[in-house]
Amino acid sequence: MANSFKIGTIIGIPIKIHITFLLVLPFFTLVFAMNPAPYGFSDVVPVVLRYALSFLTTILLFGCVLLHELGHSYLAKKYGVKITDITLFLIGGVSSMEEIPRDPKQEAKMAFAGPLVSFIIGGSLLLLNFAVAGAVASFADSVIFRLVQMLGAINIVLGMFNLLPAFPMDGGRILRAWFARKMPYIQATHAAAAVGKMFAFLLGMLGLLSNPWNPWLILIAIFVYMGASGEDRSTAVTVTLEKVPVSEVMTKDIVSVEPSLTIDDLTQFMFEKKHMGYPVIEHNTLKGIITFTDVRKVMPLDRYSVLVSDVMTKDIVTIPKEATAADAFKLMVSNNIGRVLVVNENGSVSGILSRTDLMHTMMLLNE
Repeated sequence: MANSFKIGTIIGIPIKIHITFLLVLPFFTLVFAMNPAPYGFSDVVPVVLRYALSFLTTILLFGCVLLHELGHSYLAKKYGVKITDITLFLIGGVSSMEEIPRDPKQEAKMAFAGPLVSFIIGGSLLLLNFAVAGAVASFADSVIFRLVQMLGAINIVLGMFNLLPAFPMDGGRILRAWFARKMPYIQATHAAAAVGKMFAFLLGMLGLLSNPWNPWLILIAIFVYMGASGEDRSTAVTVTLEKVPVSEVMTKDIVSVEPSLTIDDLTQFMFEKKHMGYPVIEHNTLKGIITFTDVRKVMPLDRYSVLVSDVMTKDIVTIPKEATAADAFKLMVSNNIGRVLVVNENGSVSGILSRTDLMHTMMLLNE
């Protein structure tokens, strides 16, 4: 089952919704329905109208989050960065970009574009409310006024929150861009990540020492710390592997299997060869790839009759032989896979590269 599904396309960018987003819709609806005015609708009757307004506010809020991400993506496209998609998650939105520009000015502008969109939306909504309320006295007491006021205020807070100097927020990328003007990119990332981790620690302590203790601050602190650590590791790997050709680190002696092999025989074959994934080749033609993860999906009693061709992955992820190890790493991360096949210009398989190969290369280069 796919973790996300496409709901449309805007400016050529696929818009997706992650399954976790379906959990946040009823949660936010409930929060808005239970909160009192001016940031909720608990006093609205009938109950059906209360929850309808709360649900509408939730949908519009995440529409604003989408616009925030489109701000990043629009500017990224102007700089020639390919945007794979924008996905709405439980925690907000994420623009999947092939690569963040190394030019500090471009990265800073791209990072600030999202909060700027949020500030524009928030400021416009608050000014609109103020203008209409000034012209129509009764409007200030309406639920529409309250809804617009809530969206305006939340967008301002969203913009400010994203400017906090910590990954994965936009402020962390702006901080890295500032550091990158004075030092190499990896060092700039280390410095920005260190600031982010310090901020996460302070935020977590504030959540623990509050009376009563605040679980939301602690969760945000964990999220920020993990984001800073992940960005630090990812950047270090990418920059280190950029000058390493795939052809130098791939496994050239390819061990393949035939599609007619049973899963039981394949299991024994895996124990002998000690590899966790194999290309499936028949008559010198690549048919697919099969991994230990695919094998685990087959019940033990069925492995005597089920064939490799029944469970192999036919949608094969490949990379050209001329690519860099950094390109392979990004491809593995974006597709959430553990290995890629390396192909020649004519489409024939030249080798196979795994995450383990990349990690071994990292260790050798850092010695």
